[in-house]
Amino acid sequence: MEERPAYAVAASDVLQRLQSDVEVGLRDEEAAIRLRQFGENRLAVAAGTPRWKRLLSQFQSLIIGLLLVSAAIAGMLGEWIDAIVIFAIVVINGILGFLQEDRAEKAIESLRKMSAPKAKVRRNGSLQTIRADHVVQGDILELEAGDHVAADARIITSYGLQVSEASLTGESQPSEKSSAAVLPDETGLGDRRNMVYSGTIVIGGKARAVVTATGMATELGSIAGMLQQTEVEPTPLQRRLAELGRVMVGACLAIVSVIFILQWWRGGELIEVFLTSVSLAVAAVPEGLPAVVTITLAIGLSRMAKKNAIIRKLPSVETLGCISVICSDKTGTLTSNQMTVTEIRIAETRFSVSGSGYSNLGRVVLEHLDGTCIDDATEQRTGSSTSIQHRLEQSNAEMTWMLRVGAMCNNAQWSWDEGKRQADVQGDPTEVALLVAASKAPHASAALKVQMLHENPFDSDRKMMSQVYRLPDESILLVAKGAPEVVLRQSSRIREHGIERELEEGDRLQVQQNNSEMAEHALRVLALACRSTTENQNDWVAEDNLTFLGLVGMIDPPRPEAADAVQRCFTAGVRPVMITGDHPATALAVAKMLQIADVGTQAITGPQLEAMPDQELTAHVEQFSVYARVSAQHKLRVVNALRSRGHVVAMTGDGVNDAPAVKAADIGIVMGITGTDVAKESSDMILTDDNFATIVNAVEEGRGIYENIQKFLHYLLACNTSEVLFMFVGSLIGWPTPLLPIQILWINLITDGIPAISLAVEPIEKDLMSRPPRDSKESFLPLQRILKIAVHGSLMACVALVAFWLYYTYWEGGIEHSRTIAFCTIALTQVFFSMGCRSFTKTMPQVGPLSNPSLVFAMLGTVAIQVAVISMPWSANLLGAVQINLRDWMIVLGFALIPVTIIELTKLVYFGLRRTSS
Repeated sequence: MEERPAYAVAASDVLQRLQSDVEVGLRDEEAAIRLRQFGENRLAVAAGTPRWKRLLSQFQSLIIGLLLVSAAIAGMLGEWIDAIVIFAIVVINGILGFLQEDRAEKAIESLRKMSAPKAKVRRNGSLQTIRADHVVQGDILELEAGDHVAADARIITSYGLQVSEASLTGESQPSEKSSAAVLPDETGLGDRRNMVYSGTIVIGGKARAVVTATGMATELGSIAGMLQQTEVEPTPLQRRLAELGRVMVGACLAIVSVIFILQWWRGGELIEVFLTSVSLAVAAVPEGLPAVVTITLAIGLSRMAKKNAIIRKLPSVETLGCISVICSDKTGTLTSNQMTVTEIRIAETRFSVSGSGYSNLGRVVLEHLDGTCIDDATEQRTGSSTSIQHRLEQSNAEMTWMLRVGAMCNNAQWSWDEGKRQADVQGDPTEVALLVAASKAPHASAALKVQMLHENPFDSDRKMMSQVYRLPDESILLVAKGAPEVVLRQSSRIREHGIERELEEGDRLQVQQNNSEMAEHALRVLALACRSTTENQNDWVAEDNLTFLGLVGMIDPPRPEAADAVQRCFTAGVRPVMITGDHPATALAVAKMLQIADVGTQAITGPQLEAMPDQELTAHVEQFSVYARVSAQHKLRVVNALRSRGHVVAMTGDGVNDAPAVKAADIGIVMGITGTDVAKESSDMILTDDNFATIVNAVEEGRGIYENIQKFLHYLLACNTSEVLFMFVGSLIGWPTPLLPIQILWINLITDGIPAISLAVEPIEKDLMSRPPRDSKESFLPLQRILKIAVHGSLMACVALVAFWLYYTYWEGGIEHSRTIAFCTIALTQVFFSMGCRSFTKTMPQVGPLSNPSLVFAMLGTVAIQVAVISMPWSANLLGAVQINLRDWMIVLGFALIPVTIIELTKLVYFGLRRTSS
């Protein structure tokens, strides 16, 4: 008999069928067996381009085609050495390009794995976060608002669960889900309200569900055959470089054509002139540029990933260097996200809580109005009366009950490992803080045999949550927590000195005053309440007629590194802005600690934003540094207002409500630890440590990557310019061909490859974050840079021309000897010039001659190779050169050092004078 579908049988039957347990989940060993048996939880995709095809693609450019045609013509004319060497250089170039792209592809693939979706499952009886592709049949999923559903699953328990199934069914409205339903076998996909499906999104509520299908066996997998693999779009940077390449090809072909005509007109052999022209065209066009850019981006992204910033979209690397405003949440980003309860207020009574973080070290003590603690020893020393002792006991009892309610109205898990001296936590930091506080008060965390009957999950509109329990005496207890103003509004009674009475206006004013005082001390304040009832089930879930218990104040102190990161922002011309849902006083206090806000700064609140038209917000948005009690719509308005003022905006977030603003920002940044899947999908960058300092580090890395691309582009274009000018001027003068085709290709091979890649990994300059952000509208190759490239290229061409002229005209070295000198001079000149490209403003001693070891090794290796090929008769003969003596090498070395020396002296004088004048 065919097995009935999971939605057509009870949840308990599905659990039994899959041999899973709702509380324990699967054991690790069983999960591993099922992963091997059914495969990873992912959809089949079209196979990537085979490596052999990627290798062949290296030989498909116009320039490479010209070279291969040239080699074939040379072979047909009997110039076998030329043909073989040209062919060998083409092959070596192609292999190097392939290896670079292959390395980049592997680096980017590793980043994809790092940013893979996560899923919360029960394994071995505890809640764990695992990669979504490791989810297997029988896993127990824990779902809440903002989560992507990792696999098809039968709902076991649910509380107000709503799921958007538009990606699967096309239905725009969220589907209401329920665990209790048992449906007919023929029920359509859109009506299966007891199931959740892979690829859908939890909009509200929470649930626990058992996985029934993964990968291609899911409903989404059944239509995977219709999915096409999306081709990776080139980044704006890559498109601009491609456009630059096309312009250069046109310009170079024009110059090369002139050289071809001049050399042929002067009686040069057609084949030699043709090969020289083609080789010069190859040398003039930096065909390795796309590969170097790709590997630079890949290396930079890998470096950023090691610093806890994962870039999901390559264009973001460019944008990082232009950021002028960072809009950051407070909790967990600027702060440590380890909330610590420090104060409890019950009417006019105040308790202080010692200890910090998630450690259970500390205690809860009653305080005098002057802030000193009241305990038994104090009472004995002061000879307090029995009534005061009774007040102490009564207050402690109320505090204990209040903390117990906080521990019950809770979905977090916390345990303290005394041996390791560390906590094992799962859940919201606020709820963890309540569990830790309860552990510090006698009897507050003692286990009760209670059964949860219902939960009203927290959402940003209600700003509270509640749970309903059946107590051992069969009575029903609703426990609630939330924003003080909301809980107070829903309360009609108050508990004080062991007596429950009506909540009066004076009580409300006292609570409001306590709330304000606590918030002014940068405390996040929660109100706790409860309601006992034995009435019918319809009244259990109502969040009204509550008994107000008191306020709990907790603090999430700024991260130690956050203050330094904020100062680095200001130094770099980047303005940090705090946007938070917290109380204005709390937000402002933390902002002042971090110097985001000045003493006279005021926080602007959500209601104030509501009353402000878009035009007014845009006009004054640059005056505000702290936004508090804001909604998703408010965040979006702030981002849009800043962008309309010309700012490049980074926006951080973690929840579903942050997704619109994160997506609208120039750089959307989502927390990797606390961020929901929906927010991550809309992001450009994920922080694996949820740390504001990581954003600042990423900005620095983004600036460094862009700067390095500029450096090796400058190097390549200046070197290629020098070769073209050298050949062009030589042709105009009327000299024999100054360089042979093979020599041009050889220079292009050894100088455009390894040194350029070494410049791509140049360490970030120390003062990079003391410069203003780059203008996002700035040309990739501005006129000033073009002129500098032309000057540097001309300088290198000049020394090669002088070296050739001296040997050919005055020292009568003969054409082969003169050509060899020019060949070695221009090769070594370009190698040494790479050191001058390490910084556009600093000299070699200032950047540190050995601070980029890869470039030092590249230079030494390239020089050694050049000396070796000239010193060995057979290789010199292959390159159309002759062996030269030590005196010649010293002259070559002297000429080769002239351009970089002039460049370095110019930097020293020009920037030295600028620093002196400033």
